[in-house]
Parts: sequence; C-alpha cells; structure tokens
Amino acid sequence: QVQLVESGGGLVQAGGSLRLSCAASGRTFSRYTMGWFRQAPGKERQFVAAISRSGGLTYYADSVKGRFTISRDNAKNTVYLQMNSLKPDDTAVYYCAAREAPWSTNPLEYNIWGQGTQVTVSS
Repeated sequence: QVQLVESGGGLVQAGGSLRLSCAASGRTFSRYTMGWFRQAPGKERQFVAAISRSGGLTYYADSVKGRFTISRDNAKNTVYLQMNSLKPDDTAVYYCAAREAPWSTNPLEYNIWGQGTQVTVSS
C-alpha cells in the first residue's frame, strides 16, 4: 500500500495560483485512482477532483471546474493539483487520497490519505 505526502500549500491572494503535489511511496502507484479533497473549518470533507489510474480521465467538482487541473506522473509517483483563479472560498486543508477502484466523490470510499496541506486565499 502506498503512503501519501502533500506539499505546495500556502497563502495566496485572490486570483492567484498554487500547485499542490502529492508524492506516493511504493512501486504500485499506477494501480490507484487518485483524488483531491478539501476541508474547511467546521465543514465536511469535500470532493475536489479525481484522476484515473492512467491519467486519461479526470473529474471535477462543479465549484472548481475550469479553474483547477488534476494530473499525474506515474513515473514520478506524483499527482498534482494546479489551482488557478483562486477565491477565498477555496481556503481549506487539501488532502490527496487513493483507492484501488474507479473514481468516487465520496471520501469514505478512499482508504489511503495524506496528512493535508493548508491553502489560504486572502481577499
């Protein structure tokens, strides 16, 4: 089973960009569908984006469609989340997650999680 470590979070002004990375240990990364989720204080964990094992299919929450792009590099065991046109409502802890099954928006269906990285968007 892989272990996940996120990086790339920080403080950015509204309209700015950040790129999150999630590095996976192990040699079986390409077996996993990968997802990004976020959780703001006092709110439930929310689906952001997911990508298929090969990277050929991607899925997005309506709230980020057209602004965020998920991608993966199986040779580097890494999944990315490029976030553009950031808004204060995007402020949250962002988590990457993995599952050995097709994509899902339900965080309960992902069994491997990183520790999270904080993204703060100021107005």
